[in-house]
Amino acid sequence: MRENIVDIQTLETIFSSMVRAMDNSKNDIFIISEQSRQSFVDMKKELATVKSDISQAITEGDYLENMTGHSRKRLADVSKNFMNYSEEQVREAYEVANDLHVRLSINRMEEKQLRARRDDLDRRLVALLDTIERADQLVNQVATVINYLTSDLKNVGEALENARHKQDFSIRIIQAQEEERKRLSRDIHDGPAQMLANVMIRTGLIEKIFVEKGPQPALGELADLKVMVRNALYEVRRIIYDLRPMALDDLGLIPTLRKYLSTIEEYEKNVEIHFQNSGQEQRFQTNFEVSVFRLVQESVSNALKHGKSKDIWVKTEWLRDIMNIIIKDNGQGFNQNEVKDKSFGLIGMRERIDLLKGDMTITSTPGNGTMIHFRIPLRNEIIDG
Repeated sequence: MRENIVDIQTLETIFSSMVRAMDNSKNDIFIISEQSRQSFVDMKKELATVKSDISQAITEGDYLENMTGHSRKRLADVSKNFMNYSEEQVREAYEVANDLHVRLSINRMEEKQLRARRDDLDRRLVALLDTIERADQLVNQVATVINYLTSDLKNVGEALENARHKQDFSIRIIQAQEEERKRLSRDIHDGPAQMLANVMIRTGLIEKIFVEKGPQPALGELADLKVMVRNALYEVRRIIYDLRPMALDDLGLIPTLRKYLSTIEEYEKNVEIHFQNSGQEQRFQTNFEVSVFRLVQESVSNALKHGKSKDIWVKTEWLRDIMNIIIKDNGQGFNQNEVKDKSFGLIGMRERIDLLKGDMTITSTPGNGTMIHFRIPLRNEIIDG
């Protein structure tokens, strides 16, 4: 059965890793988006520069083309009337025409390169803009998923924690059952079993005294034996009462609580318990009454064992649809943030109050005692007639 137990820690680790990985991915996508956005801005600036250079190249090309036309006419005129010009004028006409032709060729080549660069930048800008839009969409989608996981499913951690507590609680129940069996075994061994063993020894002694000394001394021993048997019977009844107060079935909750609290006062000589009941008592279903009784029993036990209380107030109040139970003590109190998820007793009480569909409120601070308030709905649990 062990392999069927959910590993809550592993689930939490997987869930946390998944959220962390998605958050890191969102950050990576955001960085890519921002880098692409910056590249887009830089590329647009470059495109503007290239377009400006193209415009200048076209203007310069038009000028060079016009000048080249004039230089060709000049060269044609010089060539036609060669004899009318000096050698220097002829050479100059050729050099000017050649220079303008070279410059125009270079201008056309630069313009072509600039146009190719412009077209490439236009294509890259379109692709980059598409990348930015897709990255933004991915960032928004991942952010939505993370928000869903961490916000709309924020109770997952709490649910896993509750599941862990219930798992731990089940294990503790088994441990507690074993401890209870050991305690019960010790109680029976040290109490009734020991007393009955003494009764057996004492009966043998009484028989011997009767034979040797006569009936009168034997009667004195019988009186002591009677006290011993009465004490053994008292211990047996106490053990049975701790296991399940049978008075619940016959008398109901309030009389059983009175008897239980008065019994506690008998055991705890330095403790005073103040019990108050108001309103019209009603009978519950059996399991319901037992659960309510155990809530009071556990609260009083905690006040004695952990709170070291000297005064304990138990108040029950019957309303039409609600039963209020308040257990207050003047003990040591405790830090609720430190104890609430670690105390087996408190976990058990929360399990019981959940089964009763009620609420439990604990108020306590170190040195100022503890107050526990149970609110238990009655409508569906009352026994008719």
